[in-house]
Amino acid sequence: MLEAEAAGPGGMAKTAGFSVFSVLVTGSDQGIGLGLVKRFLELPCPPKWVFATSLDLQGEESKQTKYVTNLESIQSALKEVEKCVGEGGMNILINNAGTSSPNDLETENAKDMMRVYSVNTIGPLQMTQAFLPLLKRAARRSPCQGLSSSKAAIINISSIAGSIENVVFLKNVKIIAYRCSKVALNMLTKCQALEYSADGIMSIAIHPGSVKTARNPHGKKFLQESMCL
Repeated sequence: MLEAEAAGPGGMAKTAGFSVFSVLVTGSDQGIGLGLVKRFLELPCPPKWVFATSLDLQGEESKQTKYVTNLESIQSALKEVEKCVGEGGMNILINNAGTSSPNDLETENAKDMMRVYSVNTIGPLQMTQAFLPLLKRAARRSPCQGLSSSKAAIINISSIAGSIENVVFLKNVKIIAYRCSKVALNMLTKCQALEYSADGIMSIAIHPGSVKTARNPHGKKFLQESMCL
């Protein structure tokens, strides 16, 4: 489900040198995604367009993540976004939607692992492929030099759980599919950075921390706390 909020005429987010015309956040019904959407809308001068690909309101996870894994849903969202942004393009695509499974090495299985990879790794790939023309359009129109989130950016929400360097510190975290999917997402991000920098598009992966939600009761921060960081 795609939600769009429009700022006033000529709306442009500006804070500490940051200015954007349009933003799209996936997985924005709760947690980090919801916090990001709220933060953008609360800026003194918010983006002209903030698109929130809100998940299924019934809370059924299989439906919640459909829009980032189903090409028809992605194309439908793309058409709606393009109607709004026009020649302005898309400044920031935040691939935040994610899922997990509680399996360890003994209980992990192909079905759960494919589901997690589909959302956490393939989803960001497909979303970026679809919205790339709008990102390129924004980059071409931007007066900013070099790479910048004020120009055009792909921001993939990753996790320290996918860090190979810090794996010893996370040995008690048994979510195998999730961890592997985030490792793959990090490599996808690196490939995107190498490929799209020539088009003026910045590609980064970030670990924003863990937020308590209905699907992640073990998060370290509540939404309001995380929004203040």
